[in-house]
Amino acid sequence: MTKLYSLAFFALLLAGVAYGLIEWLHSNDQVRKNVDTELLPDFIAESLKSNTFNNKGNISHTIDAQRMEHYSDIDVTHFEFPSLTLYPENKEVPWQISSKEGTLFKNNRVSLKNRVKLETTDPESLIKEIHGKSIDLDLNTNIISSEQAIVILGNGFTTYGSGLIVDINTKQMTLENVQTIYKKIEK
Repeated sequence: MTKLYSLAFFALLLAGVAYGLIEWLHSNDQVRKNVDTELLPDFIAESLKSNTFNNKGNISHTIDAQRMEHYSDIDVTHFEFPSLTLYPENKEVPWQISSKEGTLFKNNRVSLKNRVKLETTDPESLIKEIHGKSIDLDLNTNIISSEQAIVILGNGFTTYGSGLIVDINTKQMTLENVQTIYKKIEK
């Protein structure tokens, strides 16, 4: 009788281990499938060129990028090597901003990272270029900001600082912790 109980107990134990192993393998496959589908973009565009207009029909901004991936579940668009042209509301000369990568969020905010360069297309502008590691941009208000270190190159000067806020529409700029180096211009 003890052999029969031992054999039955062993068979029950073996069945329980087999059931547990099958359930564990199946649950890992399900988690892997969920993770894989969440990370896949809904669509991808190569050599993207996009123009956006405001309510008055005037061009607001353009976006060019080598690659764009849109994730509708989280409402985020990721860009590789984006270049944006920002047009002020008063129809003055546009500014261009570029970087190695960027992310557009659902509230029309863009976060640009890695070698960000903001430059004016106005040859008469005092400021020519602004460089930084990370810069945020609000496409609704044309306000650019960064808490990172910033380098500003202008006519005869170079300025270093942080806490940058630039309003493209009004051409007002604030910068904290400023150090400026002036270059002697010989005529």
